[in-house]
Amino acid sequence: MRIKIIAPKWPMHSIWSRLYFKFPYLSTAVLGALTPPVHEVVIHDENLKAIDYSDAPDLVAITVLTPLAPRAYEIADEYRSRGVKVALGGFHATWRPEEALGHADAVVIGEAEGVWPELLMDAEAGTLKKTYKADGRPAAADLPVPRRELLDGKGYFFTNILQTTRGCPFDCKFCSVTAFYGGTYRFRPVEEIEKEVQSFTKGAGFVLFVDDNIVGNPAYAKRLFAMLKNYKKKWMSQASTTIIKDPELLKLASESGCYGLFMGFESLTQENLDMMGKKMNAIEKYRDVISKLHDHGIGVHGSFILGYDHDDTTVFDNLLDFTRGVRLDAAFMPVLTPFPGTEIYKQLEAEGRIINRDWSLYDMEHVVFKPKKMTPEQLQEGHDRTNREFYSASNIFSRIGNLRRSLWIFGPMNWDLRQAWRKKLEG
Repeated sequence: MRIKIIAPKWPMHSIWSRLYFKFPYLSTAVLGALTPPVHEVVIHDENLKAIDYSDAPDLVAITVLTPLAPRAYEIADEYRSRGVKVALGGFHATWRPEEALGHADAVVIGEAEGVWPELLMDAEAGTLKKTYKADGRPAAADLPVPRRELLDGKGYFFTNILQTTRGCPFDCKFCSVTAFYGGTYRFRPVEEIEKEVQSFTKGAGFVLFVDDNIVGNPAYAKRLFAMLKNYKKKWMSQASTTIIKDPELLKLASESGCYGLFMGFESLTQENLDMMGKKMNAIEKYRDVISKLHDHGIGVHGSFILGYDHDDTTVFDNLLDFTRGVRLDAAFMPVLTPFPGTEIYKQLEAEGRIINRDWSLYDMEHVVFKPKKMTPEQLQEGHDRTNREFYSASNIFSRIGNLRRSLWIFGPMNWDLRQAWRKKLEG
């Protein structure tokens, strides 16, 4: 069979559609690796190029994130109208399988490793089942090496994206990762990661680890970082604030080439952190966390969720003051988004506070629920202003206008986000 794996485009009202530096979805290359070699596989990212529907494969597979669900359904409907079978999977299809089945011949629920070959055999035989769900979860040692050669290398900033672990050991109530992976945390053999790193040829000096918490198991992370020291790569990933509790781990991260970490601080209010289940965070330690990472040459891309129940309209200026004071390298400041499947979705739904189920607005930039201490309009306005001011030229210079080694990463990142926010907010 000829199989086309599609990543739907982001809607124009989302900042993600306006970024210059684009990265591929690792899940599409993983799905390609799970496909037996007897089949022909093509990966198409609609964010790079429009879909040519006249080029009809035997099977279309679409990974569905919640804000991309409406577009995924449009693509699926168009292909099915042309007689092409469609399989949907990913986070949103897992949480809303009945909804997804209205636009697909088959839906994969959960991780694809245990069921994708079976689905392909059924598709070839004309006996597709409505849903496919694996018994249990794949062992991390069994995860395939993604087929990066299927990705459009010219369309992306680089394709050296790699996953060493799946899931996270923590249980934050807003987190879609915890909801999807069921609170599990699995890590691949370091020897396999080393072989993958050795295989990189393009953009080989930089690696993006797409782990949700690369230091979730400190002993494993130390083995990983010790291996990376041999390859002199610059890398970035996501980690919890707990990294500074282990001086050896922090030192190894720096020596192995870590130039930046995405870190979920999430709130400057302890009551919010308690509601989130963010037990590992201590607000009084935030400045120390950022300072120690900076001392080791590691830039910090901090995440702060706006709109939790103890936030009022003072949260925006308080956050801007804090980020300037610690000279935060970059920030992700979304509005609270109740993704289906998460605990916060269940809570807000039970309280009757969800006011919009247009999934395209679940992009972490649009208010889709009733906050407790401000109006939806105040939260939206505050979110937009905070992001605009954070990425103003003067603020960028005051935060990163120095010679920290992480400027190599965070300089272009800030420029790109500044341009994207300007375009979005100016319409």
